[in-house]
Parts: sequence; C-alpha cells; structure tokens
Amino acid sequence: MITIDIPGNKKIEAEHLVLDYNGTLAIDGTLIPGVREILNSLAEDLKIHIVTANTFGKTTENLVDIDCNLVIINNDFQQLQKVKYISDLGENAVIAIGNGLNDALMLKNAALGIVVIQKEGASVKSLENADIVCTNILDALELLKNPLRMAATLRN
Repeated sequence: MITIDIPGNKKIEAEHLVLDYNGTLAIDGTLIPGVREILNSLAEDLKIHIVTANTFGKTTENLVDIDCNLVIINNDFQQLQKVKYISDLGENAVIAIGNGLNDALMLKNAALGIVVIQKEGASVKSLENADIVCTNILDALELLKNPLRMAATLRN
C-alpha cells in the first residue's frame, strides 16, 4: 500500500495500480524501456493490474517477467469494462494510469487518475477526467515512488 497525504484535500491509501497497456506502457505494442523495472519495484507496495484489449497482440509476451495481473478485455464497451474492473477492486484503493478514450471513466472513478501524453497522444476526455497529467509513463510511475511530488501537485 502507498499513502498519499494531500494537504487541504484528501488522503489516498492505494492498494492497486491499474494501467492501460498500449499508449501508456507500450508504444505500438512494444514495452517502453524502463517500465519493466519500475513496475516490478512498485509491485512491492501495490498490486499491479494491466487491463488491455491487446491491440497489437504482444502484451502477454512483453509482460512475462513483470509481477502483475494481466486482464485482456474484448473490444466492446472498453470504458465500461475498465471502470467495472476498478469498481470491483474498490475505487478508493485504486490509482489508474491511461491515455485513451477507453480509459476516461477509469481515470475519473479511481482514487487518483493519471493521464500520460506520449507518442499516441491522449484523449481530451481522459485528460479532463484525470487528476494529474504526465508527459511520459516513467515520470508517472516515479510519482508513485515519491508521493510527496503528488501532494505538491494536488494540494488545495
């Protein structure tokens, strides 16, 4: 678990990190360098969940040595599948990271939503629903290793 105390706002006690795969952890289906190491480090404090439609078909092989729960969803109603997944985990215990329109509800309903804007870009709706915006996944994941950075960004 990680705890994030946000002055004048709220306290987040996160047990789960839920991530989109392509556009978030990977570009064109290939895992971004450095992601594997930081996810395995974060797995010491958080349960890592990767929820994806597996667009490029490479997700399973790319995550083979990462301590995570991989969930492959179907192409229909992806936003609803992702938000149901975090709801089943308990939204107040979830930090979510994504970039696409199919991540918008997940980002909105998680205790903390982080949108990343990388080579694929990010959906405006996801941007509006996020609490924090990062320009790359490594910066977003490092925030979780250094919660005081988030407290400074989110304080009221």
